[in-house]
Amino acid sequence: MNYYLLIKTLHIVSSVVLVGTGFGSAFYLYFVNRSKNVIAIAEVSRLVVLADWCFTTPAVIIQPLSGLFLLHQSGWDLGNSWVQISIIFYAIAGICWLPVLWLQIQMRAMAVCAVANQTSLDERYWQFAKYWEWLGYPAFIAMLGTYYLMVYKPKFF
Repeated sequence: MNYYLLIKTLHIVSSVVLVGTGFGSAFYLYFVNRSKNVIAIAEVSRLVVLADWCFTTPAVIIQPLSGLFLLHQSGWDLGNSWVQISIIFYAIAGICWLPVLWLQIQMRAMAVCAVANQTSLDERYWQFAKYWEWLGYPAFIAMLGTYYLMVYKPKFF
């Protein structure tokens, strides 16, 4: 069995799961928020948090582990500029994702509470939704940059 190709496949699939789940979750929560339908927001936010735990979190762990294995097996050095910049991009995405995860959990709790109490969502929910959205943009751009670097492996310095 060729372990390099197996790990490379795992690396590629987990990167697709990571970005795909993130983009899909952002798409649904972004648009359900615009509906102002508290019941729908509660359900979608519940599923977004679940998707992050089931799909995004394992992919976040698999990515650096499989990436380091692939670098080592391919003979690439951690000192290569494309590797260093991709690690920085991945760190930027992670720095954005951690508060996003916390915000999603808080937003879910607020939405579930609003449904239970048959009230509308308060201003705190909408402020958290803004922060959640603003953090998503640099995270997504950083992941696209990481994809570019993984495919083209340009030399910057």
